[in-house]
Amino acid sequence: MNSLNKKIGIIGGGQLGKMMILDAKRLGFEVVTLDPSETCPSHSISDEHIIASFHSKEAYEELAKKVDVITYEFEHIHADFLEALEQEGHRVYPTAKSLKIIQDKYTQKCCLKEAGILMPEFIKVDDMEDLKLAGKQFGYPFMLKATTGGYDGKGNAVVKTESDIEKQYKALGAGEVSLMAEKFLNFTKEISVLACRGINGDIAVYPVAENIHVDSILDETIVPAKLEINSESKAMKMAHAVMEIFEGVGMFCTEMFVDEDGEIYLNEVAPRPHNSGHYTIEATLTSQYEQHIRAIVGLPLGDVQLRSQVVMKNILGTGNEGKTNIEGIEKTYNNPRVKVHIYGKQVSKPGRKMGHLTVIGEDIETIREEARIAYESIRIVGGE
Repeated sequence: MNSLNKKIGIIGGGQLGKMMILDAKRLGFEVVTLDPSETCPSHSISDEHIIASFHSKEAYEELAKKVDVITYEFEHIHADFLEALEQEGHRVYPTAKSLKIIQDKYTQKCCLKEAGILMPEFIKVDDMEDLKLAGKQFGYPFMLKATTGGYDGKGNAVVKTESDIEKQYKALGAGEVSLMAEKFLNFTKEISVLACRGINGDIAVYPVAENIHVDSILDETIVPAKLEINSESKAMKMAHAVMEIFEGVGMFCTEMFVDEDGEIYLNEVAPRPHNSGHYTIEATLTSQYEQHIRAIVGLPLGDVQLRSQVVMKNILGTGNEGKTNIEGIEKTYNNPRVKVHIYGKQVSKPGRKMGHLTVIGEDIETIREEARIAYESIRIVGGE
């Protein structure tokens, strides 16, 4: 079948899925979305929307019958169902095999460590005795993490002292979910690198992005990251190596730490387009969303060189939970270099990702200030 005749199925109808669809539609593809919410961001632009649970085997099978290739916009889905579809001959990218490894942070890190990827030390945790062992092995503080389901800091806790062990163990379910402990790294920067692998094995690696988090949620992405050449090279090589290890097809994001000596350590991997890659829409010829679509349908990959320095700011919901109201966009657009993206979520909640904005320009500090001013002039709040 010709690449451009393929129908695409996307599991997940959030903002990442919506931005994938925008590029897919520009290229003429039909898209079917699977998402339990009939008002999800992707609903209004999907050719068809299967409203069903992410854990409904029947829904996955229905999706597979309607499309030629299946992808997904987040990891917390049913990999076993995808694996069964692959065994029946359906195409799933990234593969169910790579998703199953990445879904569990402990399994993911074991796989990457075995392949020689540098990362903070870690151990599996089954009970509080294991946590005491972690304290002796890593010292305090150390990180306690749920191995599955975490995002935006959820599922993570810092164990500051031995007396803090019981509190944090209970905070993460007291053994009801699988846990791991990780040595605390005194990093100076958090960075990420997007990379994409085509069906034929070609790999394109985007520039290194510097990420600043507030309350464990990404607040600002700056590209290019301010790094020594040696550190930049190591980060790019690590992202390329991750793509080879997972033999992934589509976009992957490798999140990393930089220590005070400029050494690069892996944090974790996401097998999909990523929040820190929003900047690619304005600042590269081929956005991460177009690249993902091109990869999964078998088209050649596009150019990923940075065309301009860029800053991205997440726009989170503020105020009360309620119907989404957008305030101040007119003032924001007084700067002609600002681009605002509103995701179309019907309900705004404090801390919920509701949109983002980017500013491009020649001087990174100037555009950081412009992005800050733009960010402060727009609000998304919950109303009646």
